[in-house]
Amino acid sequence: MNQEILKIQRDKYAPYWAAMLFLLWGIGLSTIWIDLGPYWKGYALDMTGPAWNYILFRGLFTSKTDNAWTRFFTPKRTVTVFLIVCVGIETAQYFKLYNATFDAWDFLAYGSILIPLFLIDLKIIKRFERYVAQ
Repeated sequence: MNQEILKIQRDKYAPYWAAMLFLLWGIGLSTIWIDLGPYWKGYALDMTGPAWNYILFRGLFTSKTDNAWTRFFTPKRTVTVFLIVCVGIETAQYFKLYNATFDAWDFLAYGSILIPLFLIDLKIIKRFERYVAQ
């Protein structure tokens, strides 16, 4: 019974996560097509990419499922993996392992949307847990 309540409560937010996913996709991919200046070209994709991938990896945009993927990608594990990957990308740029420009501000850009989404996800989960515990 508790799992059913949890599924209903979580599924209630899926359309909002889906809308956010498509909004972030649109903004991130539009950096390829539209030139709105150096900030846009330099940071918009760095801000939206990790955030839309967080929603994808967590499966927040669709109905609740219980499988190995969703059990592995908990909120904390997902944000940790993503932050490690982002730091790895910037570190590779710093050491010129591939043709890109290192920018320390990218660290802030990566987390600027990712961290708030993570905190919202945690808050929703805690609310569900309190609701189920009643």
